[in-house]
Amino acid sequence: MVFDPAEQYDKIYKYCYIRLNNRENAEDITQETFLRFLEHPEYASSDKALCLLYTIAGNLCTDHFRQKKTEELPEEIPVQENFEQQLTDNISLRQALSRLSQQDRELVLLRYINDVPVNVISRLFGVSRFAMSRRLKKILDTLRNYLGKEGT
Repeated sequence: MVFDPAEQYDKIYKYCYIRLNNRENAEDITQETFLRFLEHPEYASSDKALCLLYTIAGNLCTDHFRQKKTEELPEEIPVQENFEQQLTDNISLRQALSRLSQQDRELVLLRYINDVPVNVISRLFGVSRFAMSRRLKKILDTLRNYLGKEGT
């Protein structure tokens, strides 16, 4: 099976968006990620291509934070149906995620939001697949505990 980087574009964008919390910056960094990836044709033929793509994106996000300036909050928040419940759920989840380490938050994003396979994540972080599976389970248990949902 040949690796097609175009299939990963939306996932890399989500990864960047969650790390940067800014749509325009996430778009820019996603594009830069793919430009750098495609500049090296040997990357696409590697069995570690997906890992390299996330490494490039992660490094660019980190570089962006080093240059980040403070931004003002918007004056108005758009109103939606069930806004209060969504806001409460969002705040609870954000609080629970904020209690995790940066690396654990990144693991949750990669595995459960971007559906990156465990074997790719384990290579990205330099641990065995079994160790990564155990760590992901522990992170989920911790999040459930933080959210008060031990029984789910």
